[in-house]
Amino acid sequence: MKKLLLVSFLLLTLSLSDVIAQNNRRHDTNYNGWFMYYGTHHLSHKWGLHTEFQLRRYKVITEPQQFMPRVALVYNLSERASIAGGYAYVHTYPYGDNPASDDFPEQRTYQQLQLKDQQGIFGLQHRFRLEQRWIKFAGAEDYTYMNRVRYQFRTTIPLAGPTLEDKEFYLGLYDEVFVNFGPNVTNNIFDQNRAYAAVGYRFHKDATLEVGYLHQHVAQRNGVWFENNHTLQVGLTYNLDFRKKTTTAQ
Repeated sequence: MKKLLLVSFLLLTLSLSDVIAQNNRRHDTNYNGWFMYYGTHHLSHKWGLHTEFQLRRYKVITEPQQFMPRVALVYNLSERASIAGGYAYVHTYPYGDNPASDDFPEQRTYQQLQLKDQQGIFGLQHRFRLEQRWIKFAGAEDYTYMNRVRYQFRTTIPLAGPTLEDKEFYLGLYDEVFVNFGPNVTNNIFDQNRAYAAVGYRFHKDATLEVGYLHQHVAQRNGVWFENNHTLQVGLTYNLDFRKKTTTAQ
């Protein structure tokens, strides 16, 4: 009987602790706009250069949220697999109901594995990314080092036929989860989740435009504030080919 009472007391204590933790949480809803350019440029049959710039705005367009240039060297293992290593600079501004006290920078390196497949009408993509982050939080004198791993699953569905061709619309869907790890993780191992749906248009194989909606659920480092960010995304992809063209003598 005493053991049963002890177990019941422990379960009640854990339940109350969870309720208190839930009650301490604060939720912040924001409306943002992300405007992006991507390009993965062919340097040779195996090598490529990825370039990217993202301008992120709070209240859709009126106030700054972040800007981020990113560059990476890409190596194609096959037509369906590639690896990459690169660098990104992220500058974040105060926004939302629980803003940082000032804007702050982040230096980031990353490594990536990307896999592609085709199953019927569905173009599938798996992206695994490992990030090393140096963040100089607002008011801090030094950078804090953090690690993060990301996994994205994406599918592309043609809207005009069984395959996606030039001058056709398509549907793009993805979900991406972010997880922190390492010695400087504070209150949250879970960092954020992004769920995305968009309509895209393929001008040709190296140029597409997507307009869509992103729901971003973010856990802030203090373990109390959680963001629900409703985001308009506009993304332009334009790839260039720098490979030497071969000509046949006439």
